[in-house]
Amino acid sequence: MAAVDAVRGLADEAASASGLVVEDVAVQAAGRRRVVRVVVDLPADAVGGVSMDAVAAVSQTLSRSLDDADAMGGEPYTLEITSPGVDRPLSQRRHWSRARGRRVRVSLRDGGTRAGRLSVVDDEGIVVAGEGLPWADVARGRVEIEFSRPDDDEDGEEA
Repeated sequence: MAAVDAVRGLADEAASASGLVVEDVAVQAAGRRRVVRVVVDLPADAVGGVSMDAVAAVSQTLSRSLDDADAMGGEPYTLEITSPGVDRPLSQRRHWSRARGRRVRVSLRDGGTRAGRLSVVDDEGIVVAGEGLPWADVARGRVEIEFSRPDDDEDGEEA
């Protein structure tokens, strides 16, 4: 656990310098070396995706920091930096905030579902396709992959 904590601290610094946040950190044994996996994301108030340039910057900065701090105890390691990807479940409020303007499918606690463009995320809940859904009713969600531009959307809603 100490290696994960040390990596998380360094990863937080590297991600912050690139305007990102750390979503997850894992350190796993893989033969004679360890694999360090760090998932970075945009902050809650940002919309869009993580750029490859930002991922590369975090990777370079964190790699130098890991070597300088000897956080891996001198053992060889492979560093993997990634972003969550479009298929990540929307489980935290900041995930929902980042998905504003995207089409989502919402699973409700009563077993129902709703789908449409996510327009609002606030203290009360979310608004999907014009329908307000309180947080107490929302179980989880997913972004739906779109193959057309938002202004071509059949809902007639704009992003």
